Amino acid sequence: MSRITAKRSLVAVAAGVLALTSSLLVSGTADAATPKVGGKLYFLLHDPSLDHLDPSRIYTGRDLAFMNSFMTRTLVAYNPVPGKAGAGLVPDLATNTGIPSNKAKTWTFTLRPGSTFDDGKAITCADVKYGVSRVFATETITGGPQYLNAWLNGVTDAGYKGPYETNTPAAQAAFDAAVKCTNKNRTITFNLNKSVADFNYLATYGVISPVQKSKDTGEGYDTKPQSTGPYKIVENSANQLRLVRNKNWKKSSDPVRTPYPAEVIIKFGLDEEVIDQYMLNDTFPNAINFGGPLPTNKDLFFASDKFKNQRINTNDPYTRYWAFNVKKLSCKAVRAAIYHAYNAKALIDYAGGTEFAGSYATGAISPLLGLDYAPTKVVGPGSTDFRPTGNVDKAKAYLEQAKAGSAACKAEAAKVTTEGFTLDVSASATLTDTVPINTAAFARAGIKFNVNIISKGYYSTVMNPDLQSDMSVAGWGADWANASTVIPELFTTAGGFNLSQNSADPAYAAFEAKVNAAMLETNRVKQAALWKALDKLAMQNFWIMPTRFGKAQFVWGSKVGGAFFWVPQGNLAFGKLYVK
Repeated sequence: MSRITAKRSLVAVAAGVLALTSSLLVSGTADAATPKVGGKLYFLLHDPSLDHLDPSRIYTGRDLAFMNSFMTRTLVAYNPVPGKAGAGLVPDLATNTGIPSNKAKTWTFTLRPGSTFDDGKAITCADVKYGVSRVFATETITGGPQYLNAWLNGVTDAGYKGPYETNTPAAQAAFDAAVKCTNKNRTITFNLNKSVADFNYLATYGVISPVQKSKDTGEGYDTKPQSTGPYKIVENSANQLRLVRNKNWKKSSDPVRTPYPAEVIIKFGLDEEVIDQYMLNDTFPNAINFGGPLPTNKDLFFASDKFKNQRINTNDPYTRYWAFNVKKLSCKAVRAAIYHAYNAKALIDYAGGTEFAGSYATGAISPLLGLDYAPTKVVGPGSTDFRPTGNVDKAKAYLEQAKAGSAACKAEAAKVTTEGFTLDVSASATLTDTVPINTAAFARAGIKFNVNIISKGYYSTVMNPDLQSDMSVAGWGADWANASTVIPELFTTAGGFNLSQNSADPAYAAFEAKVNAAMLETNRVKQAALWKALDKLAMQNFWIMPTRFGKAQFVWGSKVGGAFFWVPQGNLAFGKLYVK
């Protein structure tokens, strides 16, 4: 998820402000109650682009919510309604939410008639199967969920490499046996190597969505994928992503989406302070702040009744953390020293305190997972060593332990106290304030702190083992309501987001064996106990440094209607927004 989602300088964007001012035009009449059709809906973003548009590669909650609302249809979808009901599954391209058999090792979906690509071609099972095949081309299709690679029966073991390379007959046969098309190319069946009772939740992701083979351009598909939803891309430039209505989309074939705006446009590369001022002054009333307000401006939005109908402040499903690159910081004592030197309170206070920033994290599993959550009592509240402002004495003690330890520990202790460790961060206006806070915090223990600022393609950079620094800022929310989509994803080589690169850690093999056992446990209560124990074990290994269980703020202009928090992806239900 479900990762969480930098900025050009004010001078750099100032020249574009006038052009933006004249282009953000409001259409339609002001009506707060009844959705309106038409107008241009704008999303204002400081990043220079979205990480990915290719449905097989999108894995951030915000971008999933955006693309699945406007462009990407999947076999099943989350119900776009407020409250807990929004986490429920509904049929999308399929006629139902999937039929399990063979103890949930086999899942079958039948496509509804009338669904097409944006060129009018009917969507068939073969198109979905081809879309699935692409995730095995791991050199080209990077960044998305890896569940299919682990779950489709025999495919990875046979060495199947996706559609861009020549596969052996045995490898192709394994894939064809795992993903079958029948019933006049309308029914698709997935054969898994184990029971997966919640496989249909994965079917809400673009890794199980149709791609037309003749239109697939491999890596290039990421810049302009074909649409199967109510909008299609007509421009993807350095300045904006512009979507217009897809004339070949039919409401009769899509029970999920009810599109309202005539156009949907993301404006890229805007200064974060400029975006906030647009929102505060209602300069562009038909726009949404796509990145959320700066911490320094949150009080301005949430203390005034002026914005009472243009804001949301809510708990979100994400755990924020810094991932240790264990290949570069292999000494656990050094990692523990960095954790205890961190000043969590100062950063939470900067982000708006518990009202806006959230609470101190106790592990990787969010409290919103309920059944699977328990404080680890290793980090965060509940731990005898936890201090909100940092336990400097404990940090120093761990450094001394490292200096007296192995050659690797001695070298890494020397590194972090002389040249320092480097943290990967997205470019942001907040760095001006947060870097000095962190520098001062770590200096108390004699640790030097550096940042590697990534201005574009943050996640695609830090997920590249050759480019990742000593630590990387990240966030994660469960892909659905089971920590099976948290612990394996973050801490095993089979997962899709193991920034810790922990496979060479002496503790890894035993940890992986326990994860595999948890995945096979069919008693949900017993499985939850295993996830809690594994969360604790990951924290004892200091593979990540949890910082906070998050909250999220959303603000929009006075002419934007239909806004509500959509539970499954922790964002607004973008497809329900309209221009008043």
